Amino acid sequence: MAIAPLADRMRPQTLDDMVGQQHLLGEGKALRSIIESGQIPNMIFYGPSGVGKTTLASIIAAQTDRRLHRLNGTTASTADIRAVAEEVNSLAGANGILLYLDEIQYFNKKQQQTLLEHIENGNITLIASTTENPYFYVYGAILSRSTVFEFKSVEPSEIARAVARGFTFLQEESGSPIVAEDRVCETIGYACGGDVRKSLNAVELCVLASTPDANGTVTVTMDTVTQVVQKSAMRYDREGDEHYDLLSAFQKSMRGSDPDAAIHYLARLLAAGDLPSVCRRLLVCAAEDVGLAYPMILPIVKAAVDSALQVGLPEARIPLADAVIMVAMAPKSATGHDAINAAMADVEAGRTGRIPRQLQNKHFDGADAAVKGQFYQYPHEFPHHWVKQQYLPDAIKDTVYYHPGDNKNEKAFAEYWKQIKGE
Repeated sequence: MAIAPLADRMRPQTLDDMVGQQHLLGEGKALRSIIESGQIPNMIFYGPSGVGKTTLASIIAAQTDRRLHRLNGTTASTADIRAVAEEVNSLAGANGILLYLDEIQYFNKKQQQTLLEHIENGNITLIASTTENPYFYVYGAILSRSTVFEFKSVEPSEIARAVARGFTFLQEESGSPIVAEDRVCETIGYACGGDVRKSLNAVELCVLASTPDANGTVTVTMDTVTQVVQKSAMRYDREGDEHYDLLSAFQKSMRGSDPDAAIHYLARLLAAGDLPSVCRRLLVCAAEDVGLAYPMILPIVKAAVDSALQVGLPEARIPLADAVIMVAMAPKSATGHDAINAAMADVEAGRTGRIPRQLQNKHFDGADAAVKGQFYQYPHEFPHHWVKQQYLPDAIKDTVYYHPGDNKNEKAFAEYWKQIKGE
């Protein structure tokens, strides 16, 4: 008979047993309060694999005494949804039905519309999970009826505690002593990239790969861990640095215009096989830290990233090294970054206002309009392709978000427009 993986055998039964996600499940946090209230809305759990999405759905079903059904978007059909719905008025579904739909992004529009019919009338409470951005992959009508909660990779220190519990669980299960050498738990915690399930699988493999001594004691050594856990992950914390510290050092070295440090951290990330994180940080740094001081940096870096992803490692190191050195040595400006942050702050605070009439899409004015007509002035019909007219809403019409940087590129643009606008 097949034995369930360790991660399933020791799956947490309460919120307090869960590892990580304290930004959602800590005392006083919104999701924890919702669960404890017993009034469960439709929800979408968004985040990487192995961080507790399925576990939390099981805990919610147990704590609210609801019938739990699990479907996977890769294999489920509309018939499966209808079968779940048929239990609504049965004895099994007397306390309500909770449908956990994993990988909802694989449901096509028709399947998601079928699902919508049942969650809209309240017969089924949906908890969907996805590793992809739900705002891109989930049908808008389902999104509007659901609350999205973002799950994050679990910190290595949290995973190390789960790893230690895993060794204890196996010891109690087998009845044989299991001893882990110093740094074994921490190393597995770092090596598994924020994935609790992967770390517990590593625990079980390490125990299976270790031979008991004459007294029946199983000792898990660092050598065994090194052989069992993937090489790419193992090199992540070779000198005791945390995963996110390494990524932070990589980006800050480029921002700080230190090509030698940036290349060093690039080498460490590539040795770990973390090509996606390197590409993402490179693109972000090009836009955030170089930005308008050298606008051509973005297509150049994008081309290097595309080349790296196409050829893969180890050859990917070459275009990435070129791009990293260029970003590090380029002039810097954060004016675009600062401008959008200031604008977002206004939007989030409600400082918006009605769009000026001359910028609206063409339509008829209402009877209550004091002045009828759009009166938009087309800039290309005027000298220098510019004409003075109001673009911001009345409430914030004098707000300035963008302040040109002191690099020659932005200085040139600013001086040009000062002359055109007669400022």
